[in-house]
Amino acid sequence: MSKIEVKNAEGSKVTETELASAVYGIEPNIHIMHHIVKCQMACWRRGTQSTKSRGEVRGGGRKPWRQKGTGRARQGSIRAGQWRHGGVIFGPKPRSYAKRMNNKEVKLAMRSALSAKLRDDELVVVDDYGFDKPSTKAAMRLIRSLELEGKRLTIIVREDDVNAYLSFRNIPRTFIITPNEANTHDLVNNGALLMPADVAVHFGEVLA
Repeated sequence: MSKIEVKNAEGSKVTETELASAVYGIEPNIHIMHHIVKCQMACWRRGTQSTKSRGEVRGGGRKPWRQKGTGRARQGSIRAGQWRHGGVIFGPKPRSYAKRMNNKEVKLAMRSALSAKLRDDELVVVDDYGFDKPSTKAAMRLIRSLELEGKRLTIIVREDDVNAYLSFRNIPRTFIITPNEANTHDLVNNGALLMPADVAVHFGEVLA
């Protein structure tokens, strides 16, 4: 089992918790992490770019001049690709950029990301955020206490912790997700990863 300090809202250590070594103690697989992040970003592309081919451009229904005898190159339409205002040759059309992701690779990438964060001391675990009501001031105080101010943060909040979500959401360079929304891209695209201790244990159970 891997151990990590659990801190309170004042930044003081209150206890240690054990995390599953199969999730937090493996050698990070950089290749799989890179592959999964690329697949995720490809799936997010909208693929709505479009150009008109020569058959879709308006005009050009008449042959511009006769086939022979003019001394010029033969032409069939003024909307061919070589003409100004003509169609685009081999231009982009709406398409899906989605790539297939193997479920085992997705889990391995997330385990690798969590192990890398723990190894690099970029994983911060708290016992509880402790917000009785939404307060950005209290959220900033917590971030300063944990010495995370100025870093790009990914903060994981429980689905039912509305006060924590409302408190963190207005802070710059802060991205908030729930455990069910966690993915490799969001786990690695930050300078530090902040989560409650029970969420860290939950990841160890579902990804093992």
